[in-house]
Amino acid sequence: MGFPRFFCPGPLSAGATVCLPEGAAHHAARALRLGLGDAVTLFGGVGGEYSGRIAAIAKNRVEVALAAASAVERESPLYIVLAQALQAGEKMDLTVQKAVELGGAAVQPLAGRRSVVRLAGERAQRRVAHWRGVVVSACEQCGRNRLPAVGEVMPLEDWLATLGPLAPGELRLLL
Repeated sequence: MGFPRFFCPGPLSAGATVCLPEGAAHHAARALRLGLGDAVTLFGGVGGEYSGRIAAIAKNRVEVALAAASAVERESPLYIVLAQALQAGEKMDLTVQKAVELGGAAVQPLAGRRSVVRLAGERAQRRVAHWRGVVVSACEQCGRNRLPAVGEVMPLEDWLATLGPLAPGELRLLL
């Protein structure tokens, strides 16, 4: 992989010049200290990736000139959904990160009756948005080009009710 990878939502196309999102721009310019002409890889989260070079750097802005598209896929042939009870502290962040790095297709946060962590309303929405950011970072790190979904926090009973009957060849494990 070699070149720094950045998630860039929105349409990407060869020959276009795109601006990195603010956080990615800051990381590229300040943390990685990339300069004009440095090679990078961009992906939009729906498959494939684009090679490019940094075309401009301003205070809070990094523009990338996209070159060739590559249809490379690094997804697991298995469709794995991790349904995880809420964890305290940063443990949930680590669980989401490792689930993505190991090839999980989705993460479903669950609120159990005996869960110590209680999330509801706006606080739950902020945590889900945070975990979606963890997914982006994990994809940038491990080379995946598709963003796994992170569901809204829901009670275990409600999530189980959405599953329906077992499909042929489907395996469900409860640990």
